[in-house]
Amino acid sequence: MPRRFPAFRSLLIFAVPLLLCSSTPTFLEAQDDDSAVHVVVNMVQLNVAVTDKKGDYVTGLHPEDFVITEDGITEKLATFAEGDMPARDMQAYDSNSSDHGTGQGSNAPPTLQSLVAGANVFVLFDSSNYMYRDFVFAEDAIAEFIRSLESADKIAFYSYSRDLLRSSPLTSDRTMVLRGVRSTVAGDSAALYNALLLTVKDAARCTGRKIVVVFSNGPDNSSVVPPEDVAEMAQSAGVSVYMISTQEARIEPISTAVFERMTADTGGMAYFAKSWRDERRAFASIQNDLAHLYSLSYYPKANSNTGWRAINVKLAGDKARKYKVRTRNGYRLQPRRFSGRTTASADINP
Repeated sequence: MPRRFPAFRSLLIFAVPLLLCSSTPTFLEAQDDDSAVHVVVNMVQLNVAVTDKKGDYVTGLHPEDFVITEDGITEKLATFAEGDMPARDMQAYDSNSSDHGTGQGSNAPPTLQSLVAGANVFVLFDSSNYMYRDFVFAEDAIAEFIRSLESADKIAFYSYSRDLLRSSPLTSDRTMVLRGVRSTVAGDSAALYNALLLTVKDAARCTGRKIVVVFSNGPDNSSVVPPEDVAEMAQSAGVSVYMISTQEARIEPISTAVFERMTADTGGMAYFAKSWRDERRAFASIQNDLAHLYSLSYYPKANSNTGWRAINVKLAGDKARKYKVRTRNGYRLQPRRFSGRTTASADINP
């Protein structure tokens, strides 16, 4: 089960449908006469970091080094990629042993490649009144981070105070993104969880690797969305959340706990910066992390569980004792209801 966060009262319920491309769907139909529940399970994508006891990244692992289970059911890899290398179709990989270690995916069908190709990074910047003192330093750190993301196919830049501002939609044009950063102005109160939920919703519509990087200078004081709902949506959408926060967030210990749990449960990391130099080091650490992630995907085997599904990724053999694995710990199926009997379906890409 997903972790529970400190108590946070929700005053508003967001219905967030995810509309994505699908492979062969699985339908679960309700028993009542006037409605149906359709659940579609697509390819599950995982961003996986592997580190040694010193915290250094482990490279050069092969598909057979990873063991994935969902609700205790061992899953078969559909695609595999390391860092910036193209994804390999595992059916072609298994049938051609000479492909071992080449990192090439030339035999993969275009439709499969389109599901896993590319990286989409959403940067969410706190422009609330918490940021007045260090606004320029934060902008500089974010701009440097964006310029460093050479491997990301597309980047979006959003800012938030009470409301979310989509300053630059997802694009491969770094100049446009940097213009969005430099055009940001300070706002009023901070509604972090509202803004993060909307950002995750946008990221969920993308194919390929989905990353949200949040820069926050203080606690949330205006959201009507509980953080546990945001975390569960990110887990179910396969979005890894990274958070960089200044010491101002530690004014409220609950925020510190929420940031740490949310990032851990989605496969990301949390950083707390004491100075603008720490902020830059944190962004550099995230860039390094993204460059060393393994991208794994699988099509879930038959499973009657229509709620929360627990994911466990381990390394095979002696590597399990030597190395540490970091990724999200599960997802929840997102059914959509339709009035009357219908053949329409909702596609969910966990």
